[in-house]
Amino acid sequence: MVLAEPTAEQQGPTVTQNPGGRSPYIVLCDHASSALPASYGMLGLKPADLVSHIAWDPGALPVSQHLAERLDATLLWPDASRLIVDCNRSPDAVDLIAETGEGREIAGNCGLSPDERRARIAAIHQPYHAAIDARLDRRIAAGQECALVAIHSFTPVFKGEPRPWEVGVIFDKDPTLANKVIEGLRADRSLNVGINQPYSPADRVYYTLNRHGQERGLPAVMIEIRNDEIAGAGEQKEWADRLAAILEGA
Repeated sequence: MVLAEPTAEQQGPTVTQNPGGRSPYIVLCDHASSALPASYGMLGLKPADLVSHIAWDPGALPVSQHLAERLDATLLWPDASRLIVDCNRSPDAVDLIAETGEGREIAGNCGLSPDERRARIAAIHQPYHAAIDARLDRRIAAGQECALVAIHSFTPVFKGEPRPWEVGVIFDKDPTLANKVIEGLRADRSLNVGINQPYSPADRVYYTLNRHGQERGLPAVMIEIRNDEIAGAGEQKEWADRLAAILEGA
């Protein structure tokens, strides 16, 4: 008897949902969680800070989970707040472990020793990216197609500046997949679609897709949804269904 693969598995802080997914898409959610390991306490922050966008991307994980289910895709995400270590930054990035968040000092991240920095990378950042590498290596060795879709969310107002886009599509050297996503989103005339907005690879937000997609020559796209668009369960599913239809067509 052949046993079905589990719908989700967790190794350390890295969660893999639908590991046996048959879709060519691998869905990634770098900022899925606001969880802080108990040993870090509150990092000097208030409870309200830990549900704000400085700790995670609100709404991004449920959208990613619905999307993976619709596509029969594998989803990977780290179950730890980016306040501990940002999995979408290079290990040598100055903001890998942020000391401030929109004007708030993150006291528990200030003055870290090199050993503490290395420990956080080894505990969370390194295993997450190793899991993505291993997944891609297995699929490529088996002759399976691979394309990467990273789901993020952004705040409607940042440092006092309103963001008019409901969704942004971020890409770097290969726009092939991104162009299809942009075309599909723009078919809805009610949407203001940002092209490399509100962020672009020049803002150093493309680490995960550069490392696992661009460097391997795989199609990749980063989708940023404004978080007031995905505040509720219904909106999260609607956005996942919308993106699934576009990606299926791509």
